[in-house]
Amino acid sequence: MLTSERKSLIQQVLRQEGRLVAKDFSQKLGVSEDTIRRDLRELAGEGLLQRVHGGALPASPAITDFGSREQLGSSVKARLGQAAAQMIQPGQIVFLDGGTTNVQLARHLPHDLRAVIVTHSPSIAVELVRHPFVEVELIGGRLFKHSIVAVGTTSAEAIAQIRTDLFFMGATGVHPETGITTGDREEATIKRLIARQSAETIVLATPDKLGAASPYQIMPLTDIGTLVTVSGLADELLLPLKSSGVSLVEV
Repeated sequence: MLTSERKSLIQQVLRQEGRLVAKDFSQKLGVSEDTIRRDLRELAGEGLLQRVHGGALPASPAITDFGSREQLGSSVKARLGQAAAQMIQPGQIVFLDGGTTNVQLARHLPHDLRAVIVTHSPSIAVELVRHPFVEVELIGGRLFKHSIVAVGTTSAEAIAQIRTDLFFMGATGVHPETGITTGDREEATIKRLIARQSAETIVLATPDKLGAASPYQIMPLTDIGTLVTVSGLADELLLPLKSSGVSLVEV
């Protein structure tokens, strides 16, 4: 079998089964495990999968630039954002992470909501200008352009001084084994810090992020309070998440 054929088959298995075990796959094809591992390394280098111990998982599709992501699945993101906006109660202090789904959350907040919204995302802050009774606390720092959020020491020091009721965390991958993941180490660190400062962490996940993984773990799935996704998804996608014990809300 040609290398290109093996790689194509690897991607097919990941699409159909959601994971690939290198040892089992090498035995099935009658090639060495080293050969399969090399294929996995090369595919991971192209961003086509995420390597994990013993094999691979589907790579998160949320690796494109912010503008491109904003156009993908916009109706689903609006649906999630609208549902999440109803979870915020008057008088609460809420941290909104960056990301295109959380932009939708900000857009769908009730016009008369009185609350404090903390964010390190200029995109979120601009959306909140339209809400006259929402007090906005904008965290500064070095701008991470992929997600349009502030990161770094300045951000961390400011976040450490704040306690919030809810944290709506953005992520690029949600998987029962690898947990909640993202594509940048420093961003993952900031997200963990925000979660530690919050009474409850909520993740809004479009279907393409479920069962996918990115290089850097933010936290195990069991460490978040609630996972919100759309209804009508296949059981094989949802059952592993439900069995992890996470509170799953389908909207």
